[in-house]
Amino acid sequence: MRAAPPASHQRISRACLFALLLASQVIESSASEKFEELLKPVLQSHCVQCHGQDGQVKGKVNLLEVESEKAMMGDPDFLELVMEVIDYEEMPPEDEKQIEAGKRVEIVEYLRERLHVALNSTEKVPHTPIRRMNRFQYNNAVVDLLELNAVVFPLPEKMMRDHSNYFKPASGKMPEKLRVGSRPLGKSQLIEERLAGVSAFPQDLRAEHGFDNRGDHLSLSPLLMEEFLKLSVSIMQSPDMTAKTSGVLKTLGAVPEDLPKKDRRKELRSMLRPILTKAFRHPVEKEVLDRYVSYAVRSMDSGVEFSAAIKEVVSAVLASPRFLYLFDRAEADAGAKEVDDFELASRLSFFLWGSIPDEELLVLAGKGRLSRPEILREQVDRMLADRKLKRFCDSFPAQWLQLDRIISAIPDRDTYEEFFMGQYRLSMHMMLEPLLLFETVLIEDRSILELIDPDFSYRTVRLQNWYGEEPIKEKASSPTVLTMYRVPTENRRQTGVITNAATMVMTSGPHETKPITRGAWILGVIFNDPPEPPPADVPPLNEKKEEVAHLTLRERFSAHRERADCKGCHEKLDPLGFAMENFNPVGKWRETYENGREVDASGTLFRKHDFTDANSFKDAVLLEKERFARALAEHLLSFALGRDLAAADSPSIDEIVKKTIDAGYRIQPLIHAIVASEAFRLKSSSKEQSIAGNSSGQAPDKP
Repeated sequence: MRAAPPASHQRISRACLFALLLASQVIESSASEKFEELLKPVLQSHCVQCHGQDGQVKGKVNLLEVESEKAMMGDPDFLELVMEVIDYEEMPPEDEKQIEAGKRVEIVEYLRERLHVALNSTEKVPHTPIRRMNRFQYNNAVVDLLELNAVVFPLPEKMMRDHSNYFKPASGKMPEKLRVGSRPLGKSQLIEERLAGVSAFPQDLRAEHGFDNRGDHLSLSPLLMEEFLKLSVSIMQSPDMTAKTSGVLKTLGAVPEDLPKKDRRKELRSMLRPILTKAFRHPVEKEVLDRYVSYAVRSMDSGVEFSAAIKEVVSAVLASPRFLYLFDRAEADAGAKEVDDFELASRLSFFLWGSIPDEELLVLAGKGRLSRPEILREQVDRMLADRKLKRFCDSFPAQWLQLDRIISAIPDRDTYEEFFMGQYRLSMHMMLEPLLLFETVLIEDRSILELIDPDFSYRTVRLQNWYGEEPIKEKASSPTVLTMYRVPTENRRQTGVITNAATMVMTSGPHETKPITRGAWILGVIFNDPPEPPPADVPPLNEKKEEVAHLTLRERFSAHRERADCKGCHEKLDPLGFAMENFNPVGKWRETYENGREVDASGTLFRKHDFTDANSFKDAVLLEKERFARALAEHLLSFALGRDLAAADSPSIDEIVKKTIDAGYRIQPLIHAIVASEAFRLKSSSKEQSIAGNSSGQAPDKP
């Protein structure tokens, strides 16, 4: 025990404490004065007319209720909202009196400082909800657990199939030529060996607001539990589940079938411990291991062969909530805690590999070393160089860019006959282009700004011709397996994720473009600021051909801007959507409409950056590169945690963006910063928290 400090030191400590307390009171008093002198007058003069005065409460925000700084700081999410709309100049509306530039900066700095104080005082960390694996993760986890050289499901979630073994992240380089396909848009894509006789995976629906790994729809009802049990049995009873297919079964097959009864329990414990530890991502407890061992022993005592008994046990493992569920272990004390090393290993592996941790991660976690910053950094580098990174590329970018929408986007065949190639569409050529761009930026550790404005692309012969670029001097690919070439792009107006043909097609209707849909896509995907759904009573556009034949699409939409309840959204959406209006519904460039009227793609981005066409629009987006970096960081962190973000994540995002900018906006430092962030490394617990009805934080488990 340490000796008590001398009395003189105690007096000094009390004096220091008093001084700090007094200083904090002065600081808080000063901040409160800023609210009264700086923020409140602005709210009164610029905001309450629409948010509280005379009963008007637009957006369900009543600023008249914010009578003091204390009231404002009691709701960090609201505080963050106020800060963002003022910072991004979304409020006041465009035609209202604006806040003076210098005062706007001062208000934002004050609100940001108050937000951090509010978050520190509450010590809250958003809870990452318990969720089960989706089909993609389940397939990967079964493959990794059983060391299969086959897949469980054909997985339509994988938008792109590798037909030439091109994906080699350890090389740090993408090839100049590769062959790929798409199962949703092309046939003959079942290129992996697959287990026969496996039951269907219970259908999952994607969360309306984001990625398919969200806990709000990945539940496990008793009916689903039965389906997962049937699924696990069908996997282990598949005629293809043999020692030739499974490395685990090959290892277990080395145990003699006539193992003496006295040795069975000991041998089974030795064999099952590593399997259960890997499946459950945590050292298996003695009582849990004993239940599985006893189950196997009972089966063998009843005459079941050793290999069959092992398959029954593994079936129970694959249907166990401990395997199916992703969750943080509950703590005895409420509040924010750092995840333990095993939880960190699981978060890492499901983020970058879409699967359970491998042996190296689990060994480091068992030694308590994984959480050390230098070790963690080494492991992230190792995971980024592993070919299992393809699973991240098969999952995140297609969902982030919402590319599944191109599957149902079908232009009018009579108007755009050249888009169709017999029974196939040009959609597959288009969809693969942004996916390969993302993989190149990731593998070659390039700047995320190249996702917006690269000087290269991957294209087929047909797609290069479609864009009107310098022809690729090769023969056209087959319609189902496409040869993609890495080509320098002469015209930047159709490169990057915003202006490629895939985005243009999937944000258009059969006959004409949809500027509002395009604007909403840019707001949500590029800036992570999706608009609210439109009012239910919005009238349709005037479709009488004789009345609109001479109008441009911008003129036809003018009526919507006149409605007070539509005006605010249109001020945000219209400039972004009409910036793409030079691209027709099949992604080809046009200068005029069919009626001969000139296309007007001009506008202003965020009331600050004027543009006249697609190229100058990209320039405007790049002037907001920090905002794009923040949005992409938010998308990635949300994907990594399987939940929506909250105001409490704001300090972590601030730090992630700062590190990304310091690293020249490169994507791998961005991923490192996400893994090192508090949001990724912390969890929240409460005394009432339980996992699937068990207060110990363990999912129940009965083989």
